[in-house]
Amino acid sequence: MIVAFSISPSSRDDSGSVSEGVARAVQVVRDSGLPNETNSMFTNIEGEWDEVMAVIKRAVDVLAETSPRVSLVLKADIRPGYEGQLTAKVERVEEALRGD
Repeated sequence: MIVAFSISPSSRDDSGSVSEGVARAVQVVRDSGLPNETNSMFTNIEGEWDEVMAVIKRAVDVLAETSPRVSLVLKADIRPGYEGQLTAKVERVEEALRGD
């Protein structure tokens, strides 16, 4: 499965930025060893249901250590039997754009 999630602490710095908190959460994902990527809106992570959800829970827990409230948005593509889709889905779209 692939999960796209956005996570943010309720507390922010003086400029209104939450980037330090988000960075702590993203580090949890990167440390997990699961395939992942981060863009300006979401972090995508791929793996089995239990392992992906455990990583997301750890990311929430890390933010909850320093913030009284955490916001989490999830979108999941659940497709048993498929791996490597984090990049393969994008590659198929690129091929279609090129007319391959």
